[in-house]
Amino acid sequence: MDDNGIIQLYWDRNDQAISLTSEKYGHYCKSIAKNILNNEEDAEECVNDTYLNAWNSMPTHWPEQLATFLGKITRNLSFNKYKRNHTEKRGGGEITLVLDELTDCVSDIDNVEQIIDRQELAKAISSFVKSLSIEKRNIFVRRYWYADPVSDIASDYGMLQGTVSKTLERTRKKLKAYLIERGFEL
Repeated sequence: MDDNGIIQLYWDRNDQAISLTSEKYGHYCKSIAKNILNNEEDAEECVNDTYLNAWNSMPTHWPEQLATFLGKITRNLSFNKYKRNHTEKRGGGEITLVLDELTDCVSDIDNVEQIIDRQELAKAISSFVKSLSIEKRNIFVRRYWYADPVSDIASDYGMLQGTVSKTLERTRKKLKAYLIERGFEL
């Protein structure tokens, strides 16, 4: 079934919407959650919560792209779960590295998420990402949206890990300069 058909099932409050969503996007959502949480049970819990959130929000919102809508819900739930599970001193895993890598680009204050949530900054970052070449954009998005490990990105693109790391470093520097040019204080 296509996405519009699944969304219509949500609007009709048909339980089949959840099973079709799980069948079509379950693996996608779980990979997002698992990259962030690095825990099978927590990832599964976030995916199930994604379906509940989709069920509750669909009647007021018809998403343009179901995959993006579900991915964003999963990502937000996973970050919230991660914050509950980890203190600043504990942690490890990809998400700590991802947030550390981006800290220099977007903030010098304690709470990076407060800055990222600002709509203007989000628009500027989105504009910057759209200006990148397709390969650099995909590498950037896979690292900083999906929290994919550098090793996985390198493997998928037939690159060395060092090359991917250097590409990400250069892209972060360009992002920082881009944001400073637009008046953001970092």
